[in-house]
Amino acid sequence: MNWDTIKGNWKQMTGSVKEQWGELTDDDITEAAGEREKLVGKVQEKYGRSKTEAEREVDEFAARHG
Repeated sequence: MNWDTIKGNWKQMTGSVKEQWGELTDDDITEAAGEREKLVGKVQEKYGRSKTEAEREVDEFAARHG
């Protein structure tokens, strides 16, 4: 799934995002707004991941939900 599609379906995907990253708040998810870089940043911030690790997690999430 490409990020344009994810961004377009973001409201429907928020439940899956919460399942994957339970420490993200509703505000974090709303702020990310389906944008890959913002979501990567939130995952880095909340989970103490490196940028590479966070990008991998976010990309794997996108592949599973595509």
